[in-house]
Amino acid sequence: MDVIESDAIGRAVEALKGARAVVAITGAGISAESGVPTFRGSGGLWRTFRAEDLATPEAFARDPALVWEWYWWRRSRIAAARPNPGHLALARFEGRFPAFTLLTQNVDGLHVEAGSRDIIELHGNIWRARCTGEPRRVFDQRREMPGPDVPRCPCGALLRPDVVWFGEPLDPAAVDRAADAVRACDVLLVIGTSAVVYPVAALPSLARRGQAIVVEVNVDPTPLTAEADIVLRGPSGVILPEVERLL
Repeated sequence: MDVIESDAIGRAVEALKGARAVVAITGAGISAESGVPTFRGSGGLWRTFRAEDLATPEAFARDPALVWEWYWWRRSRIAAARPNPGHLALARFEGRFPAFTLLTQNVDGLHVEAGSRDIIELHGNIWRARCTGEPRRVFDQRREMPGPDVPRCPCGALLRPDVVWFGEPLDPAAVDRAADAVRACDVLLVIGTSAVVYPVAALPSLARRGQAIVVEVNVDPTPLTAEADIVLRGPSGVILPEVERLL
């Protein structure tokens, strides 16, 4: 690390040493370090479909079998990934602070696999399915294999992936919990995400209004960079273990 990076890490460590409540927000960047493929953009085509063609309520209503075929394929790709040192460091952070909350925009379940427990999965989890008739009925499908038919709830209604699709709002209860944690935090870590999509985009500003220190961890500059108090430039799998080592 160069002098600037070392100085920034030192300031981040000092901020964390004095913190009682810490919140971390993670995005696609931390999962990319584990090899989780990006399903949006130029490399995100499946057959002739984009994610935006399939991850919608309308697509599911039109052809649930096609949508499920795509999700089984996505699960097969994600299954090869394992938590990286960044995921594992965040899981250990839970025991270092009186209050630590992890907010993630990722649906791959790698934070849970790494051992994180106080976690709010803002966009859901690709390994779960929920009933379309009774949405509160949720099923763990991690050990299930794809079948010839669209999966159904014991009540007879179709199951759908328990993720937030395009055009759907985030769970209001999850958003409220996230906002409450951010308002109360002393340090907000923003890791592998530019946090430009609302309502997550509002959280760094909410933290700063509460006098929290905002720390960005990212390999590239983002729209958040200019607003962050401390910027740690590099992969989270390198930076977070180093921060942990110095705490």
